[in-house]
Amino acid sequence: MTALEKATGDVVFKFEPFVLHVLCQELEDAQLLHSVAVDSGFRNSGITVGRGGKITMAVRSTHCLEVPLSHKGRLMVSEEYIEFLIHVANQKMEENI
Repeated sequence: MTALEKATGDVVFKFEPFVLHVLCQELEDAQLLHSVAVDSGFRNSGITVGRGGKITMAVRSTHCLEVPLSHKGRLMVSEEYIEFLIHVANQKMEENI
């Protein structure tokens, strides 16, 4: 709260979702891992094939959170709401784990 009170610009509370990049030898390996990831709830997962043939499987969670807290130094939410956001972010972190 002290840092927020001293802020002169915009402040955003942000929680980034879990991301795991796996380099795969074969496309079939990446497809299998993709199926397992999606079936496990990681719906934003995907496969990328680079120019050199490098196959990367990204396991991505959907547990993101991004909320503006202040604008031009003016706090836009209450301390109670910030405590609520912290609680929600901590729950998302537990889900990531």
